[in-house]
Amino acid sequence: PNYNFMALFGDAFPATYRHSNPMKGKFYPSAEYHTAFHHHMKIVSSHADYLASSRGSSSSSVVYQILEESQVVVYEVQEIPEIKFLWDMSPMSVSLTKEGRRWYEYMTNLLAIIGGTYTTLGLINATLLKLFKPKRL
Repeated sequence: PNYNFMALFGDAFPATYRHSNPMKGKFYPSAEYHTAFHHHMKIVSSHADYLASSRGSSSSSVVYQILEESQVVVYEVQEIPEIKFLWDMSPMSVSLTKEGRRWYEYMTNLLAIIGGTYTTLGLINATLLKLFKPKRL
């Protein structure tokens, strides 16, 4: 038998997050008799503050990510194959926030990169001058 599985939990999650519903649109056909799939799913709740603010809500959006693993199980001839879905709700939660940078943080990092490059090139130049300096006779 063939089946298609789709789990829906919580608020709508942007399509760019592939772990929001990894089994969506996948088919799990049984290629042989007396075989069936067993699906183990770890469900992790995520609190996304920036998704709620984009919708105009003051509370955080709660979305769920599913980490799934599927395996084929072979049954004995006298057993009836069955599809199993095992759920495990994670006791841990993920908190997603989006923070911007201030202009002075950007400038500090830029100046640190420029200063580090200048110092490194100065050290390389000094080393090369010592190594390849023409010797006086």
